[in-house]
Amino acid sequence: MSTIVSLISYPFLPAKVGGQKGVGLFNKYFSHYYKIVCVTTKKNDPTAAEGYEVLNILSNSPLRYINVFYFFTLSKIIRQRKATHLILEHPYYGWLAILLKLFCRIKLVVHSHNMEGLRWKTLHKWWWPIMWQYEKWTHRCADYNFFIHDEDRQYAIRHFGLNESKCITMTYGIEWDHPPSARERQIAKQELLNQYNIPSGHCILLFNGAFNYSPNIDALKNITDFINALLLERKDLPYSIIICGRDIPAEISEKKYPNIIFAGFVDNISLYFKGTDVFLNPIREGGGIKTKLVEALGYNMNVVSTETGAIGVDQALCNGKLLLCGDNDWYSFAGLVVQAATISSEIPVTYFNQFFWENIVKKGAAFISLPS
Repeated sequence: MSTIVSLISYPFLPAKVGGQKGVGLFNKYFSHYYKIVCVTTKKNDPTAAEGYEVLNILSNSPLRYINVFYFFTLSKIIRQRKATHLILEHPYYGWLAILLKLFCRIKLVVHSHNMEGLRWKTLHKWWWPIMWQYEKWTHRCADYNFFIHDEDRQYAIRHFGLNESKCITMTYGIEWDHPPSARERQIAKQELLNQYNIPSGHCILLFNGAFNYSPNIDALKNITDFINALLLERKDLPYSIIICGRDIPAEISEKKYPNIIFAGFVDNISLYFKGTDVFLNPIREGGGIKTKLVEALGYNMNVVSTETGAIGVDQALCNGKLLLCGDNDWYSFAGLVVQAATISSEIPVTYFNQFFWENIVKKGAAFISLPS
């Protein structure tokens, strides 16, 4: 089995939020095809890795991104392990990865999780054009480019001038290949009804995320300030909204909103995905694919989303369970929530063909094994 060195410049173990899970699970399943040696920061816990080796030797300091001595550290690891490929997660260590490619004669794979320059643009950072140019250079120097969804892949081909034959879509995935049974969902829902004293006739709506990330806070405010207010005006849907996730701002969580329950961080998020009826995804900014959306559909939930929030997930794969509206059309969003509460279709097998991790990485492993 050939060896790949994976360069990850930020904390992701133990994986608790969507982006961290995406990296950890990608390596877990890619290790079925290659021996993975992950070089990452000291804040990572090597014991949390499944199926691959973790060398947490990089500094936690922001200065790590300009530490030229890491070239010699990585070169030694590549030679000792006789690695054939280097996978770079995000473009931030692009300069280092490109030097390693040139001097160690190794194939470079850039694994993009979003268009970083464009993401920073949506977050109103003045320096986003610098990031965009750096990202472009990094991708152009790679032998293979992995993109999180087709829109990013097509954008990079057009605007970065990439060779299409060197680009592939490697989406975020889920670890199960079939939805939970109706019985499982019924048991989970009853547990939530009991835990939060929710009336048995209520449709339970769910939103979860990490609230140290501004697009998720924006989405939460869209729920509390607009969507909930519009649903309260309607009399055709008895409902409760559960909000899960770390770092909910106190000025929101301590305020009393009718029909909203702030659960905060929960140990078993799968209970909430199984036991709730409709997932709310009022995201208006940020890049990549929304991991919580992929998971919600995999749990057979009905989902109402903005168009931006659903980028990377094809409605045609969802058997009518994904309902979309414009990014700021909260009146339509509320109407779709009422509609979603009545949908009884099942998520089809074609959805799992697309988003099951084993299927995703099998395609990627074959792609980088092809002759250059």
